[in-house]
Amino acid sequence: MTVPGWRDWAFALKTFGAAVLALYLALWLDLPRPYWAVGTVYITSQVLAGDTRSKALYRALGTLVGAAISVALVPNLNNAPVVLSLAIAAWVSFCLYFSLLDRTPRSYVLMLAGYTAGIISFPAVDAPGTIFDTAVSRVEEITLGIFCASLVSIVVFPQSAEHVMSARLDAWIRSAREWVIQVVCRGHPGSDSQSQRLGLASDAIAFDALTTTLRYELSGFRRSAEALATLRQHMLMFLPLASAMADRVTVLERAGRLSPSLHALLADIASWLRSDRIDPDRAERLRRETERLEPPLDERTTWPDLIQASLLARLRDFIDLRQDVRLLQQHLRSGTRPPDFFAFSYTAKARTIRHRDHGMALLSAVGAFIAVVVNCAFWISTGWPDGASAPMMAAIACSFFAAFDDPAPYIVSFGYAAVLGAIGAAIYLFGVLPLATNFEMLMLALAPWLIVCGVFMTQPDTAPIARIAAVNAATMIAIQNGAVGEFALFANSTIAVLFGIWSSVVIVRLVRSVGAAWSAHRLERLNRESLVDAARHGGANHGLELAALMLDRVGLMAPRLKSLPPDDAEWIADFLSEVRVGIHVVEIRRVRRELPPRAARAIEHVLANTARYFREPPHSPRIGPLLLDNIDNALRCLLREPENAAQRTVILGLVGLRRAVFPKAQDFCPPSVSSPQTGILA
Repeated sequence: MTVPGWRDWAFALKTFGAAVLALYLALWLDLPRPYWAVGTVYITSQVLAGDTRSKALYRALGTLVGAAISVALVPNLNNAPVVLSLAIAAWVSFCLYFSLLDRTPRSYVLMLAGYTAGIISFPAVDAPGTIFDTAVSRVEEITLGIFCASLVSIVVFPQSAEHVMSARLDAWIRSAREWVIQVVCRGHPGSDSQSQRLGLASDAIAFDALTTTLRYELSGFRRSAEALATLRQHMLMFLPLASAMADRVTVLERAGRLSPSLHALLADIASWLRSDRIDPDRAERLRRETERLEPPLDERTTWPDLIQASLLARLRDFIDLRQDVRLLQQHLRSGTRPPDFFAFSYTAKARTIRHRDHGMALLSAVGAFIAVVVNCAFWISTGWPDGASAPMMAAIACSFFAAFDDPAPYIVSFGYAAVLGAIGAAIYLFGVLPLATNFEMLMLALAPWLIVCGVFMTQPDTAPIARIAAVNAATMIAIQNGAVGEFALFANSTIAVLFGIWSSVVIVRLVRSVGAAWSAHRLERLNRESLVDAARHGGANHGLELAALMLDRVGLMAPRLKSLPPDDAEWIADFLSEVRVGIHVVEIRRVRRELPPRAARAIEHVLANTARYFREPPHSPRIGPLLLDNIDNALRCLLREPENAAQRTVILGLVGLRRAVFPKAQDFCPPSVSSPQTGILA
């Protein structure tokens, strides 16, 4: 945790001011539960203005949907409490499932619609005739809190995400540039470290949140949504390209085949990168130089020649990629028009591709359903006064933290924050507020607690607990016109809240909790399944579209792997190689029909056994040698054919596939006089 600066204190004071405004208006309008407006301010307020605006919009929509469902369910099912409980639990689970499939802030609409139905419905089961008035009042109170939070965030010292985006992008580009400079200058394996790849992948994925934030700011960045999405995809695509370049440079250096011309080209690229300038003419000269150094691909081509051809192709891709990233960076800095045409155009087509984990979403929904039903059963069977808070909090706890691998520790922290909020509420309710005889004294009394919570909300490590402590204290104090604190009512409600939270911890641990290593293994397994599918059936699209999906999963793996001990992450030390396999497999399939019949048959054997190789983990020792033999035979066959674009694409794809799957295999032998054998087709 860093020492709070003036911006942190400004945010805390702004948020408190918004809460004061919301409470004053709610009391003036004589709303039944004005404390919900205060709680909503602390739920909605975010450090960055764009985050507050987006959350405000989505919270308003989610509240409306949840209120409508409550009005539809409670009057019709009030005489069947078991059915009503099952219906609300099913609704919470339904909304949670689909919210987890949408990895953008839009998911907040569905998640909020789910547990808002519980917040409105459960306390109203004793008075179903008032459900419409209750729902309308709750929408009014929450909307008032949203309005006040948004207004203050926009008008009073708004904090933009522009400087955050620029700083993070600059740091990412510096790190990536240093990695590539090390690669092209030396090519040592140590320069291509796992920690660099993990950090770059994780940081690229994190740009999604900032991109969404900028869309909701009152700035020109709102018009840059597509450019920002393309930038994020370019950043991810950099990883397999740089990894492939490092591999090829290392192979040529060890073989002593880094020619003076190639060495000079790599030095020029390093110098170009160090200049950190947008120089289209120099980039074009470097591209022409890569084309000039291309070796012919025929029967006399050696393995180092093939490696050099593959390296030059990757260098061209990297030059285009780097130019696009610098142009996009300039667009973000100066507000210039984003590029109409991207040199590396493939990622622009794949910018919306995201991984959606239906299995984990379903498991989270099942856990939420069970937690709500269990709490409803306990509440109904015991006839517990104010027991409605238990299933309500179970729905909130299971929804809030469902995106984590193991939600249980976060729900535990949620419980601690609820305890902290209850202690603060008790002190205020029975010790401080009885002395506050007017609104001014009430605000003066609340200021220390809420302002301190606001300061801690600016720190990533303490923000969740501080936010929950502020919201729980505001709702448990239950400030309203003519309110008098009743200890029995307060204790009953507090116990129900804590029971709902802690029972959710138990249920989530039994049903939903998984570890970071388990999730990373699962993502890697899904990537291999995508490879198998691409090898067997894919090829309709560009290979980088499959790579976009696989890289999105790699970005999701990265923070998980960074949290594991080094020994636990060794199994995925070269995860980018599988992304490279995916690119090559789809590219090979895409053009294989343009090949002569004998070469096409050889390629079919390669693809079939590639699917078998990745379908049978751990990689079968029987399939591996057969696949390597298939690749070599296909290369010999293709090198005998006249050179053309399709032949060259497939040859470079096979070279990349061989290096990615069999990095320690002996060098490929050029075509011999004997006819190639194509192996056994699976």
